[in-house]
Amino acid sequence: MAYNSLTVPLIMMSMFWGLMGFLVPWFIPKRPNQGVIISMLVTCSVCCYLFWLIAILAQLNPLFGPQVNNETIQYLKYHWP
Repeated sequence: MAYNSLTVPLIMMSMFWGLMGFLVPWFIPKRPNQGVIISMLVTCSVCCYLFWLIAILAQLNPLFGPQVNNETIQYLKYHWP
């Protein structure tokens, strides 16, 4: 992986949401609405994981950088220590 600082958060969050989506539903007690609770847990874990993954990956390659006009660049070129 090219970004070494990203491996630990990626593994930890993948494990967390994987456990929430695949392991926790096995411990839901038998009730009439057990299927609804399980589907809510799985859907929530998938959506939260995808939201986190898209947000963290979007920071690696931003679509646009900071906007600086030419006067500021010239000023910084000559007056920056």
